[in-house]
Amino acid sequence: MTDDPNRIKAVENAFDIVENVAALDGCGVRELADHMGLPKSTAHVYLKTLEDIGYLIRRNGEYHLGLRFLNIGGRVRHNSNLYQVGRNEVDKLAREMNEVATIGCEENGYRVMLYRTEPASAVFNNAPTGEYTHMHYTALGKEILSQKSDEEIVSIAERQGLPQPTEHTIGDIDALLDEIETIRSRGYSIEDEERVKGVKSVAVPVETNEIMPQAAISVAGPKHEFDAQRIDEELVPALQNTANVVELKMKHY
Repeated sequence: MTDDPNRIKAVENAFDIVENVAALDGCGVRELADHMGLPKSTAHVYLKTLEDIGYLIRRNGEYHLGLRFLNIGGRVRHNSNLYQVGRNEVDKLAREMNEVATIGCEENGYRVMLYRTEPASAVFNNAPTGEYTHMHYTALGKEILSQKSDEEIVSIAERQGLPQPTEHTIGDIDALLDEIETIRSRGYSIEDEERVKGVKSVAVPVETNEIMPQAAISVAGPKHEFDAQRIDEELVPALQNTANVVELKMKHY
């Protein structure tokens, strides 16, 4: 938060409360007040207002995000050319590889999962479509970072930090820059239990134009199924082929 006179504090507070209700996966007034360090009366006013205008619902004494957010998010995604041309190709990739497949892009220094699909027999991945995460611990995010300059990467790390969800996550900017240089050299990124233990992911870039966010496509699965030979001989060629098709379709969409 800042003291910029052009910012409306009440709007910032409302969205902060929405984010915290989501993080708590639903909560009561007291729980939210304690979690955020707010007076109970203030928490109640915000929650009740958001409920009255349809963005929160109350269920069993707790407030939860309402489906009205899905309406807005769905409109945003529907207007994305990357989503429109990429979803069918990602579906095809998932079927062919029998693994979870995703397409993602960057916004405000975060990786956004724009679309995800998984065949019935693939490892279950509970990450929701639209999920925002730091970029340094996902294959999609690291591939997107590799499309940026080192100066841009350092700036993002300074703003967002380098949290470590697992003991395998890079938490040092110099180590991250070394990893990004390796990704640039070989043309694809690997996420090796850096976000979720037991899960490995591979991603390649999707070339976009200057008015579109930088993007990537990935497949993910159990670590033991993603050995070096399969990555090099099967997964990376399939990912690159999918990325090429998406790029060609976007030029004519």
